[in-house]
Amino acid sequence: MTSPASPLPSSPATASGAPRAGGAGRLGDRTVSRIGYGAMQLHRMAEDRAGALALLRRVVELGIDHIDTAQFYGNGYSNDLIREAIRPQDGVTVVSKVGATPDPGGPAPMRYAQHPAELRADVETNLKSLGLDRIPLVNLRRATTSGFGLSAGPDQIVDLDDQLAEMEALRDEGKIGAIGLSTIGLDDLRRALPVGIACVQNAYSLLAREDEELVRTCTVHGIAWVPYFPLGSAFPGLPKVNEHPVVQDVARSLGATPAQIGLAWLLHHTPGTLLIPGTADVSHLEANVAAGAVTLDAEALAALDAIHTG
Repeated sequence: MTSPASPLPSSPATASGAPRAGGAGRLGDRTVSRIGYGAMQLHRMAEDRAGALALLRRVVELGIDHIDTAQFYGNGYSNDLIREAIRPQDGVTVVSKVGATPDPGGPAPMRYAQHPAELRADVETNLKSLGLDRIPLVNLRRATTSGFGLSAGPDQIVDLDDQLAEMEALRDEGKIGAIGLSTIGLDDLRRALPVGIACVQNAYSLLAREDEELVRTCTVHGIAWVPYFPLGSAFPGLPKVNEHPVVQDVARSLGATPAQIGLAWLLHHTPGTLLIPGTADVSHLEANVAAGAVTLDAEALAALDAIHTG
C-alpha cells in the first residue's frame, strides 16, 4: 500500500493510561486505538444490563478509546449503555452513524432514512441518547438497493450532494465534529473529498477485497479505513475468514486463532486501518484486542496475500 498523506500519531496510551489496543491510529483530527469496539451486538445483552455495562468498562480497561455505535443498534439500547458506562475522563471517541432509523415493528430492526431532514433528526436523536452536545464523528450510511439484509426503495435513493450539504451544515453548527461515509463506492468518495471526509466504513476483509482501490484512495488522502464485517459474515459474498484453510494454517503456525489472523492482516495491510469488531462476550473482546499483538512475518503475509479472493 502507499504511504498515508501524513504520519500517523504515535501516542502510546489512552487517557486512562492503558496502552492503545493495536497501537495508535488517526480518526480525523483525533488519535485513537487502532482496535476499537463496535456496539452493534450489545443488544444481545438486553436481559443483562449489568453485564453489558461491565463489558463496556472492560473495553476501556483494555486500551480501546474508539467506540462505534448508532441509534438503530437495539433501538437506542447501545447508545443508552454507552452514555451510562463511558465517562468523560475515559477520553473515548464515540462515533455514530445516520442514514437509517430503528424500525422495531418492521421486517428488519431498522429502515433507511436518507433524506436530509431525516439525517438531521437522527443526529439530534443520537445527541440525546448519548448525552452529548457534539458527536465527534458521524458516518453517513448510504442506501443500497440490495445487500446486507436491508434494501432501499426508490423513495430512499437520495443524491449524495444533498446529503453532504446537510452533514456540512450539522458540522458547521457544532452538532458533529467530522463526517464519515459508509457503504459507498469510489466515485462517491471522490465526489465527497472537497467536503472533508474523516473515515470510510465498508464491508471488507482478507477474503472480500473488491474495494482495494477505495482503500488506496483513503490511504493517499489520510482517511481512516474502518472495515465492517472484518471477518466475513453469513451474507452472500462475504466468506468467513476463520474458515479458510490458509488462514487456519497460519494461525496454527503462529499460535493464534484464525480470527486473530484475519484482524492482524487488516492492521498490517494499511496503516490507516482502524478495526471495530463487535462482541457481547468479554473473552471474545479480549481475544480481539490480543490480535493487535500478533506479528505476521513475511512468509505469513505472503501466504495470506496470495489467497484468491475471486
